[in-house]
Amino acid sequence: MSQFDAGDFRTTLGQFASGVVVATGCLDGEPAGFAAQSFTSLSLEPPLVALCPARSSQSWPKLRDSGSFCINILSERQQAVCELFARTGIDKFAGLEWRPGITGSPVLAEALAFVDCELLEEHNAGDHFIAVGRVRDLGVLNADAGPLVFFRGAYGLADGA
Repeated sequence: MSQFDAGDFRTTLGQFASGVVVATGCLDGEPAGFAAQSFTSLSLEPPLVALCPARSSQSWPKLRDSGSFCINILSERQQAVCELFARTGIDKFAGLEWRPGITGSPVLAEALAFVDCELLEEHNAGDHFIAVGRVRDLGVLNADAGPLVFFRGAYGLADGA
């Protein structure tokens, strides 16, 4: 049996480049959201996606309680937005242009694309949850931009690729 620690786990999985999203929701008229890398398509029929928020997230309970969430796929021009939504205890929506999606969850105006979902299920998974969402609406907002990529603990790809 191999022996490894959390640092080894993070370094090894950091070799997998991922896109970055901001998950948003609106509870009692108050928008909330957080940055995430753990997002994937799950099923074409029915159209399902999976999001894996940390148990420690202060924003996820608001999205969960609202019964919906919107995945805002960030563009390469939105590193500052990602960093904003990674913070806690601030108004993350101040100065950002957004509109309510079909579920009422915020769709960020400058996002590359959005996927607006109804929350179907939540599963416990270690220090995270696995949230399954049924897609209610989606669209590409900025087809001319590239994605914001996270790789080896930093934004972008190594060697300028």
